[in-house]
Amino acid sequence: MNKHILMVVTTADKMNNELDTGLWLSEFGEAYVEFSNQGYEITVASPKGGKAPVDDRSLEGGETPQEILDTAKYLENTLKLDEVKDISKFDAIFMPGGHGTMFDLPENVKLHEVVRDMYEADKLVAAVCHGPAGLVGVTLSDGTPLVKNQTVTGFTDEEERATTLDQYMPFLLETRLRELGANFVGADNWADHVQVSGKLVTGQNPQSTISVAKEVIAQLDK
Repeated sequence: MNKHILMVVTTADKMNNELDTGLWLSEFGEAYVEFSNQGYEITVASPKGGKAPVDDRSLEGGETPQEILDTAKYLENTLKLDEVKDISKFDAIFMPGGHGTMFDLPENVKLHEVVRDMYEADKLVAAVCHGPAGLVGVTLSDGTPLVKNQTVTGFTDEEERATTLDQYMPFLLETRLRELGANFVGADNWADHVQVSGKLVTGQNPQSTISVAKEVIAQLDK
């Protein structure tokens, strides 16, 4: 029986009136390709549904492989998160990043319910770069923050300052995860770095996407 992955992407397209944002395409595309190559069924959902915005910064340099560019077609008509009714059909949830996630995922109650229910059903919860912003609002049924006492990683405060976009963020991801009681482990800027804490898998930055996806695959294939 094929595994089924729920990929949740941002639909926030603005940091403020001047600055656009959105999804970091490689973090979606690289994971999508890895899961697709395994024959997994993939559902792409977002807070608003419909077309998910891609951050133009993620396309700069002209070095994005065509295979990854082609995955943008799966962002044209995403499922609205509110329409995700039955989590029992999913084996894992994966949240790619992009600065947009910092603006809509922390506030999305439906996402928090889905993540909690999947985690408590012993399903995999995975996120990369800014994707762990989708974890900061999640509390377990006993009221404990999901990330408390978990070893996690994500886009570090140092990396955020290096982008010079830290001033526009509603919070710094590393700092917030630490405040929630997580054991946050960061590596050097832009290093491929993954942390596994039971059924919770997190990656630090865009360079970590494939490693996170491969860890998800390895756990699902056990």
